[in-house]
Amino acid sequence: MQQTTNTILMIRPINFRMNEQTAVNNYFQEELDLKNAVINKKAQEEFDGFVDKLRHIGVQVIVIDDTEEFDTPDSIYPNNWISFHQNGDVALYPMFAENRRLERREDVLEKLETLGYNINQIVDYTSAEEEHIFLEGTGSLILDRVNRKAYCALSARADEELMIEFCEDFEYTPIIFTAYQTVENERKVIYHTNVMMTLADTFAIICLDAIDDKKERKNVVKHLKEDGKEVIAITEKQVANFAGNMLQVKGENDKRYLIMSQAAYDCLTPAQIKTIERHCEILSSSLETIETCGGGSARCMMAEVFLPKA
Repeated sequence: MQQTTNTILMIRPINFRMNEQTAVNNYFQEELDLKNAVINKKAQEEFDGFVDKLRHIGVQVIVIDDTEEFDTPDSIYPNNWISFHQNGDVALYPMFAENRRLERREDVLEKLETLGYNINQIVDYTSAEEEHIFLEGTGSLILDRVNRKAYCALSARADEELMIEFCEDFEYTPIIFTAYQTVENERKVIYHTNVMMTLADTFAIICLDAIDDKKERKNVVKHLKEDGKEVIAITEKQVANFAGNMLQVKGENDKRYLIMSQAAYDCLTPAQIKTIERHCEILSSSLETIETCGGGSARCMMAEVFLPKA
Protein backbone atom coordinates (compact mmCIF):
# COMPACT_ATOMS: atom_id res chain seq x y z
CA MET A 1 0.00 0.00 0.00
CA GLN A 2 1.13 3.52 -0.75
CA GLN A 3 0.33 6.70 1.16
CA THR A 4 1.27 9.05 -1.67
CA THR A 5 0.69 9.05 -5.41
CA ASN A 6 2.22 10.88 -8.35
CA THR A 7 -1.11 11.13 -10.19
CA ILE A 8 -3.68 13.81 -9.43
CA LEU A 9 -7.09 14.55 -10.96
CA MET A 10 -8.07 18.23 -11.10
CA ILE A 11 -11.16 19.98 -12.46
CA ARG A 12 -10.60 23.33 -14.20
CA PRO A 13 -13.39 25.73 -13.21
CA ILE A 14 -15.66 27.64 -15.57
CA ASN A 15 -18.27 29.00 -13.12
CA PHE A 16 -16.17 29.53 -10.01
CA ARG A 17 -17.57 31.96 -7.42
CA MET A 18 -18.58 31.96 -3.79
CA ASN A 19 -21.08 29.13 -3.34
CA GLU A 20 -23.93 30.44 -1.19
CA GLN A 21 -25.07 26.84 -0.46
CA THR A 22 -21.80 25.88 1.23
CA ALA A 23 -21.25 29.18 3.06
CA VAL A 24 -23.77 28.20 5.75
CA ASN A 25 -21.19 26.02 7.53
CA ASN A 26 -17.90 26.79 5.79
CA TYR A 27 -16.65 29.74 7.83
CA PHE A 28 -13.55 30.09 5.65
CA GLN A 29 -15.54 31.55 2.74
CA GLU A 30 -15.67 35.31 2.22
CA GLU A 31 -17.38 37.59 -0.26
CA LEU A 32 -15.09 39.31 -2.77
CA ASP A 33 -16.34 42.60 -4.14
CA LEU A 34 -15.78 41.50 -7.73
CA LYS A 35 -17.97 40.39 -10.59
CA ASN A 36 -18.30 36.60 -10.90
CA ALA A 37 -16.65 36.59 -14.33
CA VAL A 38 -13.60 38.34 -12.86
CA ILE A 39 -13.51 35.92 -9.92
CA ASN A 40 -13.70 32.95 -12.29
CA LYS A 41 -10.91 34.32 -14.49
CA LYS A 42 -8.66 34.88 -11.47
CA ALA A 43 -9.44 31.36 -10.22
CA GLN A 44 -8.56 29.92 -13.64
CA GLU A 45 -5.24 31.77 -13.62
CA GLU A 46 -4.43 30.46 -10.13
CA PHE A 47 -5.51 26.96 -11.19
CA ASP A 48 -3.35 26.96 -14.34
CA GLY A 49 -0.32 28.30 -12.43
CA PHE A 50 -0.78 25.59 -9.81
CA VAL A 51 -1.03 22.81 -12.42
CA ASP A 52 2.13 24.10 -14.15
CA LYS A 53 4.07 23.96 -10.87
CA LEU A 54 2.90 20.42 -10.15
CA ARG A 55 3.83 19.22 -13.64
CA HIS A 56 7.20 20.94 -13.40
CA ILE A 57 8.21 18.69 -10.48
CA GLY A 58 6.99 15.58 -12.30
CA VAL A 59 3.48 15.12 -10.90
CA GLN A 60 1.07 13.65 -13.45
CA VAL A 61 -1.92 15.98 -13.45
CA ILE A 62 -5.07 14.89 -15.27
CA VAL A 63 -7.01 18.08 -15.94
CA ILE A 64 -10.68 17.83 -16.88
CA ASP A 65 -12.68 20.95 -17.70
CA ASP A 66 -15.86 21.65 -15.80
CA THR A 67 -18.97 21.68 -18.02
CA GLU A 68 -21.38 24.53 -18.77
CA GLU A 69 -24.24 22.08 -18.30
CA PHE A 70 -24.81 22.83 -14.61
CA ASP A 71 -24.10 25.66 -12.21
CA THR A 72 -21.25 24.11 -10.22
CA PRO A 73 -19.25 26.89 -8.52
CA ASP A 74 -17.24 24.42 -6.38
CA SER A 75 -16.28 21.94 -9.10
CA ILE A 76 -12.63 22.92 -8.51
CA TYR A 77 -12.77 20.69 -5.37
CA PRO A 78 -13.28 17.14 -6.77
CA ASN A 79 -11.81 15.39 -3.73
CA ASN A 80 -15.16 15.75 -1.97
CA TRP A 81 -17.27 13.66 -4.33
CA ILE A 82 -14.85 10.92 -5.40
CA SER A 83 -11.90 8.88 -4.16
CA PHE A 84 -9.73 6.37 -6.01
CA HIS A 85 -8.16 3.33 -4.36
CA GLN A 86 -5.25 1.02 -5.09
CA ASN A 87 -7.43 -2.09 -5.47
CA GLY A 88 -9.28 -0.41 -8.36
CA ASP A 89 -12.30 0.67 -6.29
CA VAL A 90 -13.85 4.10 -6.62
CA ALA A 91 -16.06 5.67 -3.94
CA LEU A 92 -18.77 8.24 -4.69
CA TYR A 93 -19.87 10.41 -1.79
CA PRO A 94 -23.05 12.18 -0.65
CA MET A 95 -22.71 15.97 -0.73
CA PHE A 96 -24.25 18.51 1.64
CA ALA A 97 -24.88 21.28 -0.92
CA GLU A 98 -27.40 20.39 -3.62
CA ASN A 99 -25.48 22.20 -6.35
CA ARG A 100 -22.35 20.23 -5.44
CA ARG A 101 -24.13 16.95 -6.25
CA LEU A 102 -24.10 18.05 -9.88
CA GLU A 103 -20.29 17.82 -9.87
CA ARG A 104 -20.44 14.01 -10.00
CA ARG A 105 -19.75 13.06 -13.61
CA GLU A 106 -19.53 9.68 -15.24
CA ASP A 107 -17.30 11.04 -18.00
CA VAL A 108 -14.57 11.62 -15.41
CA LEU A 109 -14.42 7.85 -14.85
CA GLU A 110 -14.59 7.21 -18.59
CA LYS A 111 -11.67 9.57 -19.13
CA LEU A 112 -9.56 7.68 -16.57
CA GLU A 113 -10.39 4.39 -18.26
CA THR A 114 -9.33 5.76 -21.65
CA LEU A 115 -6.01 6.71 -20.00
CA GLY A 116 -5.54 3.06 -19.07
CA TYR A 117 -6.67 3.02 -15.44
CA ASN A 118 -8.55 -0.02 -14.17
CA ILE A 119 -11.80 0.61 -12.32
CA ASN A 120 -12.79 -2.54 -10.49
CA GLN A 121 -16.02 -1.46 -8.78
CA ILE A 122 -17.85 1.70 -7.80
CA VAL A 123 -18.95 1.95 -4.18
CA ASP A 124 -21.78 4.48 -4.22
CA TYR A 125 -22.86 6.17 -0.98
CA THR A 126 -24.84 8.94 -2.67
CA SER A 127 -28.31 7.58 -1.82
CA ALA A 128 -27.64 8.80 1.75
CA GLU A 129 -28.42 12.31 0.46
CA GLU A 130 -32.11 11.38 0.48
CA GLU A 131 -31.86 11.03 4.27
CA HIS A 132 -29.75 14.20 4.59
CA ILE A 133 -26.70 12.16 5.56
CA PHE A 134 -23.36 13.27 4.17
CA LEU A 135 -19.72 12.21 3.99
CA GLU A 136 -17.66 14.45 1.75
CA GLY A 137 -14.83 12.25 0.52
CA THR A 138 -11.27 13.06 1.48
CA GLY A 139 -12.52 16.38 2.79
CA SER A 140 -14.16 14.43 5.62
CA LEU A 141 -11.82 11.44 5.66
CA ILE A 142 -8.07 11.65 6.17
CA LEU A 143 -6.88 8.24 5.05
CA ASP A 144 -3.76 6.56 6.35
CA ARG A 145 -3.67 4.10 3.48
CA VAL A 146 -0.65 2.19 4.79
CA ASN A 147 -1.84 1.67 8.38
CA ARG A 148 -5.51 1.43 7.29
CA LYS A 149 -6.80 4.16 9.57
CA ALA A 150 -9.35 6.83 8.69
CA TYR A 151 -9.38 10.06 10.70
CA CYS A 152 -12.67 11.96 10.68
CA ALA A 153 -13.84 15.16 12.35
CA LEU A 154 -17.61 14.84 12.60
CA SER A 155 -19.73 17.68 11.22
CA ALA A 156 -22.89 18.34 9.22
CA ARG A 157 -20.85 17.04 6.30
CA ALA A 158 -19.35 13.97 7.98
CA ASP A 159 -21.82 11.49 9.45
CA GLU A 160 -20.48 9.02 12.01
CA GLU A 161 -22.51 5.97 10.93
CA LEU A 162 -21.74 6.46 7.25
CA MET A 163 -18.08 6.98 8.07
CA ILE A 164 -18.05 3.65 9.93
CA GLU A 165 -19.80 2.00 6.96
CA PHE A 166 -17.07 3.34 4.67
CA CYS A 167 -14.42 1.95 7.04
CA GLU A 168 -16.06 -1.48 6.98
CA ASP A 169 -16.28 -1.46 3.18
CA PHE A 170 -12.70 -0.29 2.62
CA GLU A 171 -11.13 -1.97 5.67
CA TYR A 172 -10.05 1.06 7.68
CA THR A 173 -10.09 1.57 11.44
CA PRO A 174 -12.20 4.67 12.24
CA ILE A 175 -10.63 7.38 14.41
CA ILE A 176 -13.41 9.81 15.19
CA PHE A 177 -13.36 13.20 16.89
CA THR A 178 -14.90 16.67 16.64
CA ALA A 179 -12.88 19.73 15.64
CA TYR A 180 -13.83 23.33 16.33
CA GLN A 181 -12.88 26.81 15.26
CA THR A 182 -13.69 30.10 16.95
CA VAL A 183 -16.07 32.23 14.87
CA GLU A 184 -17.04 35.56 16.44
CA ASN A 185 -16.14 34.28 19.92
CA GLU A 186 -18.17 31.10 19.47
CA ARG A 187 -16.87 27.54 19.09
CA LYS A 188 -18.23 26.20 15.80
CA VAL A 189 -17.67 22.81 14.25
CA ILE A 190 -15.05 22.72 11.47
CA TYR A 191 -16.76 21.56 8.29
CA HIS A 192 -13.98 19.34 6.87
CA THR A 193 -11.23 17.34 8.55
CA ASN A 194 -8.77 18.24 5.81
CA VAL A 195 -8.66 21.91 6.75
CA MET A 196 -7.18 21.08 10.16
CA MET A 197 -5.19 17.91 9.42
CA THR A 198 -2.73 16.63 6.81
CA LEU A 199 -1.29 13.13 6.81
CA ALA A 200 1.95 12.34 4.98
CA ASP A 201 4.27 9.31 4.78
CA THR A 202 6.27 10.05 7.91
CA PHE A 203 4.55 13.02 9.55
CA ALA A 204 1.20 14.64 10.29
CA ILE A 205 0.27 18.29 10.47
CA ILE A 206 -2.66 18.87 12.79
CA CYS A 207 -4.34 21.59 14.83
CA LEU A 208 -4.62 19.83 18.18
CA ASP A 209 -6.13 22.99 19.69
CA ALA A 210 -9.18 22.41 17.49
CA ILE A 211 -9.98 19.13 19.27
CA ASP A 212 -11.61 20.41 22.46
CA ASP A 213 -12.23 16.99 24.00
CA LYS A 214 -9.00 15.97 25.74
CA LYS A 215 -9.69 12.23 25.42
CA GLU A 216 -10.30 12.54 21.68
CA ARG A 217 -7.16 14.64 21.24
CA LYS A 218 -5.07 12.12 23.17
CA ASN A 219 -6.46 9.26 21.09
CA VAL A 220 -5.62 10.97 17.77
CA VAL A 221 -2.05 11.68 18.91
CA LYS A 222 -1.66 8.10 20.20
CA HIS A 223 -2.60 6.65 16.79
CA LEU A 224 -0.32 9.01 14.88
CA LYS A 225 2.64 8.29 17.14
CA GLU A 226 2.19 4.52 17.21
CA ASP A 227 2.35 4.62 13.40
CA GLY A 228 5.64 6.50 13.56
CA LYS A 229 4.33 9.87 12.38
CA GLU A 230 6.08 13.00 13.61
CA VAL A 231 3.29 15.29 14.83
CA ILE A 232 3.64 18.92 13.73
CA ALA A 233 1.13 21.06 15.61
CA ILE A 234 -0.38 24.16 14.00
CA THR A 235 -2.48 26.90 15.56
CA GLU A 236 -6.08 27.86 14.87
CA LYS A 237 -4.81 31.03 13.24
CA GLN A 238 -2.70 28.93 10.88
CA VAL A 239 -5.75 26.78 10.11
CA ALA A 240 -7.55 29.98 9.06
CA ASN A 241 -4.71 30.46 6.55
CA PHE A 242 -5.14 26.89 5.23
CA ALA A 243 -2.00 25.46 6.85
CA GLY A 244 -3.95 22.27 7.52
CA ASN A 245 -5.03 21.89 3.91
CA MET A 246 -1.96 20.33 2.35
CA LEU A 247 -1.17 17.15 0.44
CA GLN A 248 1.98 15.11 0.03
CA VAL A 249 2.56 13.91 -3.54
CA LYS A 250 5.31 12.16 -5.49
CA GLY A 251 7.19 13.99 -8.22
CA GLU A 252 9.93 12.79 -10.53
CA ASN A 253 11.81 9.68 -9.34
CA ASP A 254 9.28 9.27 -6.51
CA LYS A 255 10.61 12.37 -4.74
CA ARG A 256 8.17 13.56 -2.07
CA TYR A 257 6.74 17.08 -1.95
CA LEU A 258 4.29 18.71 0.43
CA ILE A 259 1.89 20.82 -1.63
CA MET A 260 0.28 23.90 -0.12
CA SER A 261 -0.92 27.39 -0.95
CA GLN A 262 1.23 30.48 -0.64
CA ALA A 263 -0.98 31.69 2.23
CA ALA A 264 -0.38 28.43 4.08
CA TYR A 265 3.38 28.64 3.53
CA ASP A 266 3.54 32.28 4.60
CA CYS A 267 1.87 31.58 7.95
CA LEU A 268 4.21 28.74 8.95
CA THR A 269 6.99 29.45 11.42
CA PRO A 270 10.64 28.90 10.41
CA ALA A 271 10.75 25.98 12.88
CA GLN A 272 7.69 24.33 11.30
CA ILE A 273 9.16 24.75 7.81
CA LYS A 274 12.45 23.24 8.97
CA THR A 275 10.63 20.24 10.48
CA ILE A 276 8.62 19.64 7.29
CA GLU A 277 11.73 19.97 5.14
CA ARG A 278 13.41 17.22 7.14
CA HIS A 279 10.77 14.92 5.63
CA CYS A 280 10.25 16.35 2.14
CA GLU A 281 10.42 19.47 -0.02
CA ILE A 282 7.67 22.10 0.00
CA LEU A 283 5.89 23.42 -3.07
CA SER A 284 3.56 26.38 -2.70
CA SER A 285 1.37 28.28 -5.15
CA SER A 286 -0.81 31.37 -4.80
CA LEU A 287 -4.51 30.39 -4.54
CA GLU A 288 -5.84 33.59 -3.01
CA THR A 289 -9.09 33.92 -5.00
CA ILE A 290 -9.86 30.20 -4.78
CA GLU A 291 -9.31 30.18 -1.01
CA THR A 292 -11.24 33.37 -0.32
CA CYS A 293 -14.38 32.54 -2.30
CA GLY A 294 -14.26 28.77 -2.14
CA GLY A 295 -13.16 28.31 1.44
CA GLY A 296 -10.89 25.45 0.39
CA SER A 297 -7.26 25.33 -0.65
CA ALA A 298 -4.58 23.18 -2.32
CA ARG A 299 -5.57 19.84 -0.81
CA CYS A 300 -9.23 20.20 -1.79
CA MET A 301 -8.30 20.79 -5.43
CA MET A 302 -6.46 17.48 -5.82
CA ALA A 303 -8.18 14.11 -6.07
CA GLU A 304 -5.45 11.50 -5.69
CA VAL A 305 -5.47 8.71 -8.26
CA PHE A 306 -4.29 5.38 -6.81
CA LEU A 307 -5.99 3.18 -9.42
CA PRO A 308 -3.97 0.37 -10.98
CA LYS A 309 -3.01 0.73 -14.62
CA ALA A 310 -4.11 -1.83 -17.15
